[in-house]
Amino acid sequence: MFNQSSFTTTTVTNQRNCVKVDDDVDLRKAGPLGCGYITGSGTVFNTLKPRPGQTIAVFGTGAVGLAAMMAGRISGCTRVIAVDIVPSRLELAKELGATAAINSKEEDPVEKIKELTDGYDVDYTVDTTGLPAVMKQGIDSLAQGGNEAAIAVTPHNIEFSTWNDLCTSDRKVVGINMGDAIPQIDVPRLLKFNKLGMFDYEKTERFYDFEDISTADGDSVSGKTIKPVLIIDKDYKPEK
Repeated sequence: MFNQSSFTTTTVTNQRNCVKVDDDVDLRKAGPLGCGYITGSGTVFNTLKPRPGQTIAVFGTGAVGLAAMMAGRISGCTRVIAVDIVPSRLELAKELGATAAINSKEEDPVEKIKELTDGYDVDYTVDTTGLPAVMKQGIDSLAQGGNEAAIAVTPHNIEFSTWNDLCTSDRKVVGINMGDAIPQIDVPRLLKFNKLGMFDYEKTERFYDFEDISTADGDSVSGKTIKPVLIIDKDYKPEK
């Protein structure tokens, strides 16, 4: 995965690549914070930086999308809209703070977002799918002066009219790498929000024994599990 031998049982790394966390943090739960969660939350906290009272819609409710959604709620967005095609994920999104959830298999998200915002659309959209049609829906859901964050790793291209889709409404599309995050800052921040009950990312995780890696992969692909976590050291216990 990413050509970095993610599933090795031993990793040699540089001190600069490590993040110090409190001794009582469960490393099994905290490990995934270093990728998808800081990508989604960092996109909102570090780049979009919504002000209290603004609005955001997140397309795709995997780990990255749910992290962006929770960051929008923490930032004070009054409308936090989740868009997906998996009902169970949309239910979890509402549990984690979405003010509305849209199943884009059943209704047009662009029209529904307009309805939910009384015709104003949203200030920000975050696309975590990498699908051209969905990315275009994100642009079409933006209010005047709105911003779309495109953060999915994808080989696909998107076509849009710079004049009709962007210039006339002063809309912007920005690509963001890893949430513009500095892990030594962003990971402790997420752990702090977690302790305050504001970033409940554990609800997206499920533990698997290392020998069940194929099951974990299948559950991830099918959408059954949002964030599979492989447990290599079964004897590990977090400090009290």
